[in-house]
Amino acid sequence: MHRRTFLASSAASLLAAGPAFADRLSLNAISAYLNKIETAQSPFTQVNDNGTLATGTLYIRRPGRMRFEYDPPTDLLVMAGAGQVGIFDGKSNVGTAERYPLSRTPLNLILERNVDLARRNMVVGHEFDGTATIVTAQDPAHPEYGSIALKFTEGPVELRQWVIRDAQGATTTVILGHLAQGVPIPARLFDINREEKNRKG
Repeated sequence: MHRRTFLASSAASLLAAGPAFADRLSLNAISAYLNKIETAQSPFTQVNDNGTLATGTLYIRRPGRMRFEYDPPTDLLVMAGAGQVGIFDGKSNVGTAERYPLSRTPLNLILERNVDLARRNMVVGHEFDGTATIVTAQDPAHPEYGSIALKFTEGPVELRQWVIRDAQGATTTVILGHLAQGVPIPARLFDINREEKNRKG
């Protein structure tokens, strides 16, 4: 997986739209669900643009913090914290993170302190496929940063997967297991500087 593909991606056409608009989750309901998440943890499977797979564990601590711990043999760690995203790739930058502003990645849309998907021009797709609601969102001020397609089921509302896709059309799909909320997650897991120091010894 190319490191930039993961972060600079925007949403693909995730699933075919279903006709049952009446069964869609509302944008307000989805925003309320995301805003209630303080901490969460889930196993994930990632499908890369080239068709390869990777697995791992996702940690979320809102606002602004997320961590992807990949299982071997994938030697990769992705962290979001303090307004930045840090990528530790064992093949090229073992001790030093490649950094990007979180505000320039689609993931920022769900890590904001106050998510409001109903904000004008943020949502560019809102569909129901018969079993789930798919919302495609982007930063209305910077669509060039990419967008993210989020898939939710209801009863209760739960985030199931997302697809991010960059301006070149490369896509990465993250499929979640059960997203366990309210679990204790230490802040150090999102500290990019601390991770760099630990890796450098």
